Amino acid sequence: MTAATTLMHGTPGTTAEHELAQVQREHGRPLFALLLRLCDGDRQRAEDLVQETLVRAWQHPEALRTDAFDSIRPWLLTVGRRLAIDARRARQARPPEVGDAILENARVSADHAERSTAALDVRKAVKTLTPEHREVLVLVYFQGASVAEAAATLGIPAGTVKSRAYYALRALRRVLPGYATDLH
Repeated sequence: MTAATTLMHGTPGTTAEHELAQVQREHGRPLFALLLRLCDGDRQRAEDLVQETLVRAWQHPEALRTDAFDSIRPWLLTVGRRLAIDARRARQARPPEVGDAILENARVSADHAERSTAALDVRKAVKTLTPEHREVLVLVYFQGASVAEAAATLGIPAGTVKSRAYYALRALRRVLPGYATDLH
């Protein structure tokens, strides 16, 4: 006598495996089709839910006895649908899983040491500029002044501010070739 036989009928003589295999043959495809739709086309998840539904049928042998109703298919589809809903809710309740593909495409941010080193390099490079270019660069790029505000502060025309900013950045690109993409 197997444990499955005892669980299904409580008496030896019939095998639960044969009954469950028959249920799988008769109702497996429609159950899988429903679960595949509920899982948004994820075949692996749908197959797992079909298995879980069949385990529930094995755990509830009264559902396999079709004497009480015409077919066990509605019971199987209801159990499968409820399992799919529970699985979706469980996935939404926890943070999304991160796959390797996402990590490979993620932008790597510089750590504190790299940012500090870059800041020192930029400071050293800015010191190589002429005082006129440095003034414009500090006002426009580091203090966030507009061209008009920088022109008013320095007492020079706006066109001169633009020209000095252009040439200051160009000089920095030559001094900082590794940082050239950041200086646009």
